[in-house]
Order: sequence, then C-alpha cells, then structure tokens
Amino acid sequence: MEHAPIPYRTLDPEIEAAIRADRASGRANPHAFDDADVVRREPNLHDDATLARPAFARDIEKILNVPAYNRYAGKTQVFSFVENDDICRRGLHVQLVSRVARGIGSLLGLNCELIEAIALGHDVGHTPFGHAGERFLSKCYHERTGRYFNHNVHSVRVLDRLYRRNVSLQTLDGVLCHNGEFARQVLRTGDTAAFEQLDALVEACAADEHAIKELRPSTLEGCVVRVSDMIAYVGKDRTDALDMGVLDSLDAFESDYIGRDNARIINNLTVDIVNNSYGTDRIAMSEEAFADLKRAKRQNYEFIYEREGMVCGAGNIVEEMFEELYDRLLRDLETGDEASPVFRHHVASLCAKSRSVTPEGYLRTEANQIVVDYLASMTDSYFMALYAHLFPRSDKHIIASGYCADL
Repeated sequence: MEHAPIPYRTLDPEIEAAIRADRASGRANPHAFDDADVVRREPNLHDDATLARPAFARDIEKILNVPAYNRYAGKTQVFSFVENDDICRRGLHVQLVSRVARGIGSLLGLNCELIEAIALGHDVGHTPFGHAGERFLSKCYHERTGRYFNHNVHSVRVLDRLYRRNVSLQTLDGVLCHNGEFARQVLRTGDTAAFEQLDALVEACAADEHAIKELRPSTLEGCVVRVSDMIAYVGKDRTDALDMGVLDSLDAFESDYIGRDNARIINNLTVDIVNNSYGTDRIAMSEEAFADLKRAKRQNYEFIYEREGMVCGAGNIVEEMFEELYDRLLRDLETGDEASPVFRHHVASLCAKSRSVTPEGYLRTEANQIVVDYLASMTDSYFMALYAHLFPRSDKHIIASGYCADL
C-alpha cells in the first residue's frame, strides 16, 4: 500500500525566533540543570568541577572509561544471531540517543553535557540478547529470590556500586528513569534530590515489578533522554529490519504525523517536542505526535519484534541456556569452586578494574546478585562461548547467520 509522504516539519516561527534571540543574548533556560548544583555520593576533591573539566563532562568521561562501556559493541540491540556490522548494536544505539537528545536539549537551552552523560550511560547494565535476554535473566532471578531484574536499575548498579566511579546523582537518576518502553505525552520531573531517595527507588524496582512504570526523571535533561530513547530506536529498528530482510518495505506502516522512515521520525518528533516544550517546565508532545508514536511502536512490535529471531527462532534455546548457565554459576559460587569462570573471570576482573571493590567484600554479596552481575555483563558472543565451555556436550548451539550466508 502506497502512502502520501509525510512532510518534514519545521519549528513554529515564533519559537524559532525566540530560540535565536535566547542564543544571541546568552539568555539561559531557568529550568536547565545548573552544574553548580551537582550532587555526588562522595565529596572527593578530584571530582570538583573545573573550567577544563566541568561537572557533567567528568561524568561523561567516567562512563566512557567504565569497562562495561566497551561491551556495548557486542550486545544486541534488536537482532541477534547474525553477523552483520551494518545493523545497530547497543553501542551505536546509545550514541544515537545522545545525538537526538542533545539536538532537542540544545534547542531548549538545557544542559547538554548532563544529557550526554545520561544517554551514554543509560544501557551499561543491559544484558546480552537485548530485551529477550533481560526477560530471561529476570525470570531466573525472580524464581530464586522473588526479586526482579531491570536493565535500567542494573545500569545504576554498574556505575554506582560495581565500579564506583562517583557518578553524579543527576546522571544516575536519568539513567534509572530512562525507560523508553513507557511512552507518555507529557513528562514532568520527579523529586529525587538525594542519594537516599535514589537508593529507595532502586530497591523498589527490584522488589516490585510495577514500580519501574512510575519512575520520573528529576531533571528536564533526564526527561529529554527518556523520550529520545524511543525516537532513536523506532525508526532505526525499521532501517535494520529492511537490511535484515524482515521487512520488504515500509509500506505496511501507517503514519499521519511523524512519518514512517527514520529521518522523518527523528526530525518530526524533535520539532514537535521543541514546539510543545519550549519555555515550560516539562517535556511534551502534541496529541497528534503522541498518538502516532504509540502506533509506530505497536506496529514495530507487529512487523519487526514479533517476527525477529528471538521470538520465532532460537529464543527458546537461549532461554534454556540462561537457565543452565545461571544454575551452574550459582552452584559454583555456593560451593566455592574457585576454578569456575564466575571467580576466575567475573570476580577477578571486576575487583581488578573497580579500584575499590575487593574480592572479600564482593563475595559477601548475595550469591544470586553476583550471578546476575556476571550474566548481565556479557556480550552475546561471550555468553555463547561460556556456555560452550561449561556445557561441551550440550546439543544447544546458536548458529549465527554468517556474512556469506546469502552467497
């Protein structure tokens, strides 16, 4: 079915003029987060902002240099079981979120370094195999502890507890509350102003599967990243689905406002958000844009995510592999088998690179949490290699579609 093309929308002329006037006069957005108000868990002198390294530039550098950041490149965004360097991995996804969010934030006069820090760190706690892997790991964890795993909560743990880089409260709050799976037309800021509140939210999400849906970023910058997470993946996932052959064209998608292709979706949602948020204390979309975005997400599920290999291909095998690996690593921990990879790889590497976590202290952590830390840290290929090492006689194998499979 052919559709009339959706136009590239433009800023409201009055809002565009106001933004240009703000920039010319140096007028600041009163709702932007001020670097001077940054809050850190530890009052370390070396973390004080300087002209050369402002507050949130420090957070960006901390996140870029956390070992977990390196593993973004090997973690599924949507498509697993394929060797294809042209499709989006999680490392590119966080860059795309950062680019979209900084574009919106710049137009609104917000703190773009805080935005970048949140965007780059928001998925460092993600599992291998994308959201399917997240579900499988949460199921294993919940069956044994009654608690839940969520990648956004674990991203905070990675930055704040496992590597202890003294990342700011504002960045961690944005990371915790980023979940773009829960769309809202209007995002109003929350009230997390101290680490005690952040810690309570983290615990609430682990204890109650519904708590995550109520999270609200406590800065406008965090709100921008949250909506940009959706903007960055809705259109890009369609581009990848075309490259993968999951889609023949974009004709099946319907749109009245934001468009069907990645470029229009990014442009039109950016423009709409700025038109509806400039000069206010919230981040909002028009009713037309919000309705179209919700439809776009529903259609992505129908035409992409429910057809992709995690559901109709090797998904059941991966779920079984998660269960077997989880059980084996937990048993190794409980029996103190120091020859196990959970000791030799995970504990040894974490403690060597964290700077402040010791083996003795970390091993006092509840055993299920240690297993979760390890499995969530893995790339897709590491997960598969570890499974093959620990279960060499298993008939469960994931055979990725190779570069030359179509030749």
